[in-house]
Amino acid sequence: MTFVLDGPVLDGELVRLEPLGHRHAADLAVAAEEDRSPYGFTWVPTADRVGAYIDAQLARRAAGKLAPYAQVERASGRAVGVTAYWDPRPWPTTGEGLCAVEVGFTWLAASAQGSGVNTEAKYLLFRHAFENWGVARLDLKTDARNARSRAAIEGVGARFEGVLRNWSRSWAPGEDGLLRDSAIYSVTAAEWPGCRKHLEERMARGLERRRPGADSAATAA
Repeated sequence: MTFVLDGPVLDGELVRLEPLGHRHAADLAVAAEEDRSPYGFTWVPTADRVGAYIDAQLARRAAGKLAPYAQVERASGRAVGVTAYWDPRPWPTTGEGLCAVEVGFTWLAASAQGSGVNTEAKYLLFRHAFENWGVARLDLKTDARNARSRAAIEGVGARFEGVLRNWSRSWAPGEDGLLRDSAIYSVTAAEWPGCRKHLEERMARGLERRRPGADSAATAA
């Protein structure tokens, strides 16, 4: 049976992952402009380009290449960023089903970074891929120069596999038409139980710090 990449709504305590649509555009325009300094290596539209950005992602979805999400903060009800499943790959033995998929196209508003939203979103995406779709591996990649993104990927339990040189398009300012080196990470099905435990413990610590009376200076997961 041919697999169709179609991501369902995924609900967590802090974040609700909703299939991306133009209803999220106004929130994302605000989110993208809070502070653009962390986006040096990431494709994040300016406020006036959010509509075109959503159109581009929906076109990839229509082609079966992408399942884009808005990351909706549960506390405020606002879309504070995006993420996606993409590059679905069938089982090589049969050419059917889903053997592997990537999680990417991720960005968050500055105010949502370090809030626990990223950790929980990754948990929801990973869990669905391994436990509902039955993938053998899940990929993540980022510009090899993006130390912040690499630390975040390692923080959710993915394993570094290496750097692929001149691998994909660069999103860095002034590098239009150039290629970047991509740092590749993965989680395999055999590693998922340990990764799941790590993420659940990290989320529990973050939620504990948010309870009344907890140290307000503590940094969220």
